[in-house]
Amino acid sequence: MLELVAAAGEIDLKYLDESGFCAWSEPGYTYYKKGEQKRLEQTKNRGRRLSIVGLFQPLSSFVYGLVIGGVDRKAYIQMMDQEAEEAAELKRLRIIVQDNDPIHRCHEVQQLWSKWESQGLYIFFLPKYCSEMNPIELEWQHLKKDELAGQIFEDELELAYAVSDGVGARGKKGN
Repeated sequence: MLELVAAAGEIDLKYLDESGFCAWSEPGYTYYKKGEQKRLEQTKNRGRRLSIVGLFQPLSSFVYGLVIGGVDRKAYIQMMDQEAEEAAELKRLRIIVQDNDPIHRCHEVQQLWSKWESQGLYIFFLPKYCSEMNPIELEWQHLKKDELAGQIFEDELELAYAVSDGVGARGKKGN
């Protein structure tokens, strides 16, 4: 129902999710001639995790941020505050669809729900184990399997540039 109302232009419907990357991406799956073997040289240091958090509005926008480590409660609240302020300015109902990550449901965040709703921002939680209902998950999969597969990065900065370039390439492919 939310997708139908969004398609009619009556609400803004966005999907939120986080994903992670490391300097050693998994090799792509392929076939080799008998006796051949795929070999990837690895860096001395695996490096720290690079997280990406994104807000995806299909056929309209994709906003993301990169952070070393994981996205914390403070960053999540900042994102949602910004979305709520924008919804209030536009006087437009905005729905954010997301998973049940503990950060999304922590006590501090729950205390902000009524404030956000008064500004026009509503949170819709997906059922557990239903990541296929969040289209941003497919974008993460393509980013990892199509844009970054089989690459090794020297450090987190090089990885961040590659992820950013991969997002740009996905945007060009998907218009």
